[in-house]
Order: sequence, then structure tokens, then C-alpha cells
Amino acid sequence: MARTLFRFDESGSVQGWAPIDDRVMGGVSHSRLRHADDGHAVFEGVVSLQNNGGFASVRSAAGPLGLAQAQACVIDAQGDGRQYKLNLFTGDAFDAMSYQAIFTAATGGWHSTRLPLAEFTPRFRGRQVTGAPPLDPARIRQVGLMTSGGQPGAFALCIRSIELV
Repeated sequence: MARTLFRFDESGSVQGWAPIDDRVMGGVSHSRLRHADDGHAVFEGVVSLQNNGGFASVRSAAGPLGLAQAQACVIDAQGDGRQYKLNLFTGDAFDAMSYQAIFTAATGGWHSTRLPLAEFTPRFRGRQVTGAPPLDPARIRQVGLMTSGGQPGAFALCIRSIELV
């Protein structure tokens, strides 16, 4: 069984996504999620290391997204060769722990990247949380995309869909 969390083929499909960049701590990076005319979303922006910054992210609105039997999250994307992070949140709070997986956005066409849920690590404010329970896929409430880790400059990740399988 699969559950499509987001399909970005229509212009309204990016509504409810909001940027959360290093500006929250004095940085100057910026990002957005926009709809492209040819039927996908684009997570784009510029990461700057100024003022101890270095990350850009977007997050979906909170709502019931979980699937109890899910084993993996699949993102259908094409990118710029950068590393990105997919964050899954089990709570509605802005400042909440997430479960995170890292993937490289392949260039040269669309690719479906399968991220096993067992490999998502609990994180809070960029640091790993020890002793946290494993991700419960039935409790997923928000999804986020992030680029960080000392990768300054412009970025663009095109996304057709995100689903649980």
C-alpha cells in the first residue's frame, strides 16, 4: 500500500509550504517552494554562510499524513548534485524534533529516490537526538526539505511527488 503525500502537478499544490531558513538565527540564506509551469515544484534559493548561517528549508503545513504500514519515503526529483535532507515531523509544533534522511539530488533527469524509514535519524535543531523512539510512520504530520552542511550558493531541487510506500 502507498500514500501520496504531495503531488506537485497543479499550481495550488505548493500552498501551505513555508520557508524556514537560517534567518531565524541571524543568517541571510533564503528559499522558497514554487510551482513550475511544466508541472512540478521547485525548492530553490541561496545558502549563505554569513552570520553563522548555512541552511535553507521549507516545510509543509501540518496535517494527517501518516501511513502505519509504510517502510520508505520515495521522492521523485531531479536536482543539481547537492545533498538534501528530507525531514518528517510527527508533531505540529514549529520547533519540534524531526526524523531526517540525506539524499543526493541526481542530475540528468527525473529519479525516484527510496529512503527507508528505518534509516531516518531523530534530529533537533540540527543535532542528533539520542534515546528518541524510532519514527512511527502512522504519526507523520509534516514534511520538510532542507539543504545545509556547508554548501553555500544557489540551489534548485525539482520535485514531482513525495510518497510513503
